[in-house]
Amino acid sequence: MKLRLRPGDGVKVQRLRIGRVPTLVLKPAKTAEIPVAVLWIHGGGYMTGMKEMVYMSRAMDLVEKYGATVYSPGYRLSWQKPYPAAADDCFEVLAYIDRRRREEGTKKIMVGGESAGGGLAAAVCMMARDRGIRVDFQMPLYPMISNFDTESSKNNHGKVWNTRKNHLGWRLYLRSDAKKTVSPYAAPAQQTDYANLPPCYTFVGEGEPFYRETLDYVSALRAAGVKAEADVYPTDVHAFDMLRPDEDLSKEAIRRFNEHFEKALAR
Repeated sequence: MKLRLRPGDGVKVQRLRIGRVPTLVLKPAKTAEIPVAVLWIHGGGYMTGMKEMVYMSRAMDLVEKYGATVYSPGYRLSWQKPYPAAADDCFEVLAYIDRRRREEGTKKIMVGGESAGGGLAAAVCMMARDRGIRVDFQMPLYPMISNFDTESSKNNHGKVWNTRKNHLGWRLYLRSDAKKTVSPYAAPAQQTDYANLPPCYTFVGEGEPFYRETLDYVSALRAAGVKAEADVYPTDVHAFDMLRPDEDLSKEAIRRFNEHFEKALAR
């Protein structure tokens, strides 16, 4: 398995510091840009990972195939600072994108990420709604959004991520509040008002810990009148599309993801 941790030849990379947040900005090197900015947030259970993980993420197709501009924030990890540090850092980058919306001719802003990055994507969309920033589409892939055990995260022994790692991730991120009711900005599954959140697409493996919370999130959005869709794949490998991109299952997930991005562009 070869993991991609640097950009391809078709991508130019700028390194910015947006407030306190070191950020990679990815743009197509040769093809024309389109007026869409994507905030893409890396995973790692809130406690590990780095902004360069964007190079192995679904966001690369958004740059290389579609010409989107992608921002990948190097948010503070939970061992450095617990919640709300990561959420605040990601929102700071979103606010920067929004401030530059008119200057750069950006017509749409989208937010996505994988795993804990998917959880942060959902949280940032909630923060944006509540603070008056328009996000046009959200793509929280197999998101880590519930600090309480669900029927799929409890006693889970899936590959890559499991119950033990999940408990550790939440304990580091929320510290003494890890098993308490908290703000939906900290654990988006605790949201009670899903109205007026952005349309959503996601996918998840049926055997991984985040299966149930992913589908519950989509159901809650739909119940609030928000267009939301999810695809489910027969695997217990968390982040299978990133770790096993050459397998047929991953190729199908990638194809479906790009298809939904195209539909969001056309909306």
